[in-house]
Amino acid sequence: MAEPGVTEGSVSPVFPTVREVLALDPVRHGAPRLVAGETGLDRPVRWVHVAEVPDIATLLGGGELVLTTGIGLPADDAGLRAFIGDLAAVGVSGLVVELGRRYPTEVPRVMAVAAARRGLPLVELRRATPFVRITEAVHALIVDAQLHELRAAEEIHQRFTELSVEGAGAAEVVRQAAALAGCPVVLENLSRQVLAYDPAGENAELLLDGWEQHSRRLRPAGRTAYDSDSGWLVTTVGARGQDWGRLLLRWPARAGLGDGRPVGTPPNRLTILVERAASTLALGRLIRRDAEGLERQLHHTLLTALLDHSRPVDEIALRARALGVPLERRHLVGVMVRLRRDTPAESGAPGEGGPADAAEAGPARLRDLAEAVGQALREAKLTGLTSPVDDQAVGVLLALPEAAAEDRALAAFAAALRRRHGDQPARVLIAAGSGVASPREVRRSLVEARQVAEAARRDSRDLPVFRLPHVGLAGLLHLLRDEPRLQTFVERELGALLAHDAQHPREQLLGTLRAYLEQGRNKSAGAVAAHLSRPAFYERLARIGRILGVDLDSVEACLSLHVALLALDAIRTP
Repeated sequence: MAEPGVTEGSVSPVFPTVREVLALDPVRHGAPRLVAGETGLDRPVRWVHVAEVPDIATLLGGGELVLTTGIGLPADDAGLRAFIGDLAAVGVSGLVVELGRRYPTEVPRVMAVAAARRGLPLVELRRATPFVRITEAVHALIVDAQLHELRAAEEIHQRFTELSVEGAGAAEVVRQAAALAGCPVVLENLSRQVLAYDPAGENAELLLDGWEQHSRRLRPAGRTAYDSDSGWLVTTVGARGQDWGRLLLRWPARAGLGDGRPVGTPPNRLTILVERAASTLALGRLIRRDAEGLERQLHHTLLTALLDHSRPVDEIALRARALGVPLERRHLVGVMVRLRRDTPAESGAPGEGGPADAAEAGPARLRDLAEAVGQALREAKLTGLTSPVDDQAVGVLLALPEAAAEDRALAAFAAALRRRHGDQPARVLIAAGSGVASPREVRRSLVEARQVAEAARRDSRDLPVFRLPHVGLAGLLHLLRDEPRLQTFVERELGALLAHDAQHPREQLLGTLRAYLEQGRNKSAGAVAAHLSRPAFYERLARIGRILGVDLDSVEACLSLHVALLALDAIRTP
């Protein structure tokens, strides 16, 4: 059922087509007969113009339906061909000739041939008809259509203004846009992932099947444009110079010429609709971010104060309670969320962005991660403080009603975050410290969570939440990474190899040693992991043994080297 003020025919253009004009009673009274130009019957008629002079084309602007008796038209074939050519060149919608005064029974064949060649609708009126009745009927139709468009535009503005005031979410905005348009609407992000959609009664699976590939083929020019090949009206969504998505509306091919594509361009009402919907989406995101801005700043202040002891704990607890996050008589759990070390922006992997890309993408990724963490907390119905705590991680302090709820709360939070963080969720690492019963002990839980997160960055397991027992020796080494004796141990075990690699940057042997040790001293598996042939891998191992002065077949020696490698990773972790 159409929404109020939106009729079934509201998807047709503002102006009537030549076909619709021929169906009007005053035109039908003249017994119209189409002589040529059937393919142009769906051209819109912007206005009706009565003309009896051959050079009328110079006074027209395109889109007119020209009415004539032919009394002033040229008498020669060349003149008639030129007359038709001029009308077609200026873009008139069609030519209607009343028979009787100049042409008794039919228009000259040369006119019909010329019109057919140019695809210009040429119509004979075989019965005398007052042109004024035709012009009145067509102009009334145009005015009514324009009034309908104005009313529809007014309803669009009113509807989306209400949605803006109500703070409606993206799904509701998209649903309302689809209801007003009667067409499928899709909201996607810049990675061509669907954020919200409404099929408007069509098959959703067919609509979204292969969406990313299909969307990437749509490259309309400008912020709002129509892709006539696919039938999608596309507008960019964003504000303050930061675009974050596209809103797409599929204009149905109801008025097609048999080739399955829409004719012309969508009505102006639909362009207004998608742009107004896009501005509502952008404004809603800005309002939510601005409203959350001060709250996030306060969260950041409190979390930072808990980590560095810059404010009294009682004051922090008081301010947190005022924010709706009571810390007293609660079970408190510190959590750190970060992206794994193998993300392109951090690793500088070839072809996937180097240091310059990382510098640009890092803050944006951290903002997106912080937003996803906040949404996950709300979705899991958990109470807590959350904010970025450094350049790499987002911290969370969960305030739970009881200790028994800890595991359940962490599992719910992890599941919600993975649903929210759409960019390869396995890359998101969640680490939790031990739960504590007092705000004065919170720092210990937060620091432990941070250390676990750092230690787990190289861990290949995809655990929902990492805890201290999961990181084992790596976690212990992270706790001791600032200890001079650990650093001395690393230099004693690996110093000679590190010096060699520094002098030979094109032949790094540390990676070879790592592959060998991580594969449990299996040389064949190590060669595969290092992407080397077995002879080349064996030769490198022999050199490593000579440089370090150790026997790499010795279990004890390899254990010491492996611990040194883990310690080196802990020391180098930012």
